[in-house]
Amino acid sequence: MTTRPRPSAPGASPSAPTTRPAPPAVRPSLLGTHLPAFYCPVERDLVHPGAKRVEARAVEWLDSFGLYPDPVERAWGLATHSADFSCRIIPAGNEEAVLLFTQWNYWANAVDDWQDSGSDEVGTGAVVEHGVRLLRTIEDPGVSLLPEGPMTRALVDLVRRTHAVLTPLELRRFTEGTRDWLLGAAWRAARAETGTMPALNDFVAMGPLANGTRFSLTWSDVARGDRLPPDVLCSPALTALTDAAGFVVSADNDLFSYDKDDHLEPREVNLVNVLAHQENCSPAEAVPLAVALRDRVMVLFTTLRGRLAQDADEELRRHLVALGHYVAGCIGWQSRAPRYASPRNRYELPLAEARFDIRFADAPSDTRMGPPDVPALASWWRQVRD
Repeated sequence: MTTRPRPSAPGASPSAPTTRPAPPAVRPSLLGTHLPAFYCPVERDLVHPGAKRVEARAVEWLDSFGLYPDPVERAWGLATHSADFSCRIIPAGNEEAVLLFTQWNYWANAVDDWQDSGSDEVGTGAVVEHGVRLLRTIEDPGVSLLPEGPMTRALVDLVRRTHAVLTPLELRRFTEGTRDWLLGAAWRAARAETGTMPALNDFVAMGPLANGTRFSLTWSDVARGDRLPPDVLCSPALTALTDAAGFVVSADNDLFSYDKDDHLEPREVNLVNVLAHQENCSPAEAVPLAVALRDRVMVLFTTLRGRLAQDADEELRRHLVALGHYVAGCIGWQSRAPRYASPRNRYELPLAEARFDIRFADAPSDTRMGPPDVPALASWWRQVRD
């Protein structure tokens, strides 16, 4: 987020290189002039049929709360394309549920930008303090733990409506997904504060939490009206599959969003920088290493998903398909979001038509079928064997 007021506290076969949408005067990317091809052998380019209505209604809601303090902040807030994200990872289902999810994403991206602003005010203590207050507000919107202001008023509205439409189990799933996001953000803030880059195993175990995978997937099930039994939803195999999807999405986000944060010192904690530090190489040289690791997990994801689908009922099958929509939808969204294609550290305002001209690969860049030598990832392969 996935998922920021600046910085006051918030209430294909391998393809040819693709050129980034930046004029010559703009500082070049440390990753090079093109992104790698994406191996994504699941259904792609799906969008909810009500996407335009969802976007218009979500923006009207944002403006009604005055979420952005001025036109510049509003432009960057809308540049997240949170409606496009929501409607690509949930390409079918109840439009009102997708709308509420979209509004959550615009709000969460505002918090996310605050967390990543690099301001001296946004240390680990501030991120943790805000996160705990936010979680308690989601569980009980009447606790009055956050400062008065547009962000808090919008949050209370979101929480009130969320409590009205989610079952107790769905609300618990959503709260735990939010906790993942905030824990991951706090861990990243702590690493930045110490000025040290984490080891690869630590990063892949904890870094993707900030992606908010379960935050998003809860709404996917809600929009479809699917309610998997807890024993299925929390089974070791489906847990591993969900975590694998979250890792792939996180790795892709680290590629798309790299330029947005490449001005920060110490360097942003992301997969590329972690590998560059480990291998003592440049970010550009670390990209193939990141893609290889990501592709091995993508192979694991498709293999395990296929195994689970063999004996699945219709509801579980839809959930497994939705996990694919999450992975592919995030690629489609990020390739079109001005937040990434015309980042704020290079442009005064986002470019409305900025996008990445991405290509897809027919095969993974790393064809090894076994687990990588990374314990936090290798445990997922046991689910395939079992």
